[in-house]
Amino acid sequence: MKKYNYLSIILSLLTISFMACDDNLNIEPEQNLSPEVATESPANVKKILNNIYAVARDNGSYGGGIALASELIGNSGGLSWNGTYVQPAEYNEKAILSDNSFVESIWVNAYDISNEANIVLSSLSVFTDDSEKDVTEGEAKFLRGMAYFDLARLYSKTYVPGSQNSQPAVPISLTAVLDASIIEYPSRNTLEEVYAQVIADLTDAYNLLPDSNDIYATKYSAAALLARVYLEMGDYENARTMSNDVINNSGAELTATFDAAFNNGENSNEDLFAWQVTSQDASLNDFSTFWAGSEFGGRNGNPDLSITSQHFNIYDDPNDDRSLFFYVTARGTATAKWKNQYGNIPFLRLAEMYLIRAESNFRKSTNVGDTPLNDINALRDRANASLYNSVNLATILMERKRELSFEGFTLFDAKRLGENVGSIASNANRLVLPIPLREMDVNPNLTQNEGY
Repeated sequence: MKKYNYLSIILSLLTISFMACDDNLNIEPEQNLSPEVATESPANVKKILNNIYAVARDNGSYGGGIALASELIGNSGGLSWNGTYVQPAEYNEKAILSDNSFVESIWVNAYDISNEANIVLSSLSVFTDDSEKDVTEGEAKFLRGMAYFDLARLYSKTYVPGSQNSQPAVPISLTAVLDASIIEYPSRNTLEEVYAQVIADLTDAYNLLPDSNDIYATKYSAAALLARVYLEMGDYENARTMSNDVINNSGAELTATFDAAFNNGENSNEDLFAWQVTSQDASLNDFSTFWAGSEFGGRNGNPDLSITSQHFNIYDDPNDDRSLFFYVTARGTATAKWKNQYGNIPFLRLAEMYLIRAESNFRKSTNVGDTPLNDINALRDRANASLYNSVNLATILMERKRELSFEGFTLFDAKRLGENVGSIASNANRLVLPIPLREMDVNPNLTQNEGY
């Protein structure tokens, strides 16, 4: 049964229609693209696959939109919003309207990723080379699993380990839709169902993808994302296993300095997966747009997102390079993580794997791969911070804040750990995005989140 949301599928089909027609004299109808044209050869299928990366890197999603939502909704005083856009201001005030266009963009882009991945996966029979087929399948499942994971984290209440997790999440569609006239209107799957699909996709990706794959997803990209998912689920054994696998076998290394992990034109030694940005892109990325000063491509808020004095309370050593990784603009203090408007966007860094392994080992009272103390000190040593003699859970979680600030983890960590956002409880309706109003208007089978 073909199940998809109307707005997303129309955008997906329009995108594919422009990609598939190489001959300007042979133009297919944009909203009724023949499957024979779009999926007639491995080359065409791989064009669709490559386009999924571009869709995912869109400003509204992994080009900054998802991180912006997480950081501002999770903000409890460490950030100041200086911008003029209403939509991020709603995030910061925890007063989000269902017609917020930023909320809609995240949803639409995610379902665009999902449908194009479904099209690729339904077309694998055109491949005659088994290795090429496996890599194509693995990449498509990596991207689809990634999209559903973040949809679930944003539009559903938090996953509770050991419970049934029957709270409504988002609709799952695994069927390729190439004809916009054949659309049904799905209801929301439970959070447990969505996470099960995410794990299945990413596990398949892990088993299918090679160790190296140029700038595209690899076996260890999938392992790293699985580690992130398992940590979110409170499955510390599997989070530990996946993060340890990445650390020991991926070939990635911590960059020599903290600074070297960011603002790179090419992937660093630490990147397990990064979104590619070039000066030829029609649009750059919303990390630069909102987080950078105007001299580095930011808006006239200069920057729109500035760091307040409260944030600096998390640092325990004035020599820690991370406490110095800022610069002063005319209207505030900006993070130096997003200074290069043409730089790649790190999505999965090796540093995160050290943090996941340390937390998981500590929670399980194990030392798989290394001790939590050594993992935390590896990051502190790289940042020129004083080393610890011992660690506890609070120490590990604070190190996570120091290392991953402004990369999109704030809301997700607060909800996962049951930490209030200011005076707002971690399970409050205000910390969950509304189902976009336009989706609610079109699909009578969708239910809105509580509080909207």
